[in-house]
Amino acid sequence: MARQLPCAPACAASNEIRSIMNRPTPPPTDDELHAWIDGQLPADRHGAVEEAIANDPAVAARVAAWHTQRDALRRLHGGLLSEPVPAALMGALDRGLPRTARRVSWLRWGGMAAGLLIAFATGWLGNAQWTRGAAPPGGAQLARTPAVREFVHDASMAHAVYAPEKRHPVEVAASEQQHLVQWLSRRLDRPLKVPDLSSQGYTLVGGRLLPGETGARAQFMFEDAAGERVTLYIGTLDARTAGANAPAASETAFRFASEGPVPSFYWVDQGFGYAIAGKLPRDLLLKLATLAYRDLS
Repeated sequence: MARQLPCAPACAASNEIRSIMNRPTPPPTDDELHAWIDGQLPADRHGAVEEAIANDPAVAARVAAWHTQRDALRRLHGGLLSEPVPAALMGALDRGLPRTARRVSWLRWGGMAAGLLIAFATGWLGNAQWTRGAAPPGGAQLARTPAVREFVHDASMAHAVYAPEKRHPVEVAASEQQHLVQWLSRRLDRPLKVPDLSSQGYTLVGGRLLPGETGARAQFMFEDAAGERVTLYIGTLDARTAGANAPAASETAFRFASEGPVPSFYWVDQGFGYAIAGKLPRDLLLKLATLAYRDLS
């Protein structure tokens, strides 16, 4: 009987290769899923990640949610991304960093620096547009108020983020309207109510609680038969953040704002801000704002 020879090095290597090949493919990490969404995933992981997305409902749901968030963020500043960075911002960057540090920063943190410049550019452009915009008689002081600018911008952003949502546009649905109003009234420390916009074909979808610069904010969402949505954004305006140009407590004039992702009509009453926002014609938006004002005043 022949004696069994020990496995040669080549044989051992072959066995190790077969063992590695038979191991289950590790599931994709969150970083890999984000890289796949952004088109930055290494080619050798494409097959495994795409297979996981196709076969694992939980992974597919996460990817779909991140896709929605990414697309919403791109829509918010799509026009700005194609514009050159203002010369004033580039000059500030040149003055603020030594040449060597600036070169290293851009090489190492290119994406982060671009994001920061976009954020600064957004604020800079928004401030310039508010300054240039012609204000109607009696409303100039209100238009220059930083607290009001921030409030109206937040109202527009909140609409752009939540209005496109199909499954979770609101936290509390219209079927629980009484609970919704009581909850938001308690959080904003002010009695709230839902305006009736049905004469223009809009019914309540529901609402949600949102954070604001000076405290809690509320958002009520309405929808017409065609699925077009409009939101009412409500919150306190802190006079301490408004500076010397704080609006008078009795200021109730409507103003139109078109600088954000979606246009809005807004007004301030007794230090409380209201904004009706939506991708609607200006005259219809004004009608809805008028209805809301009549019900809420």
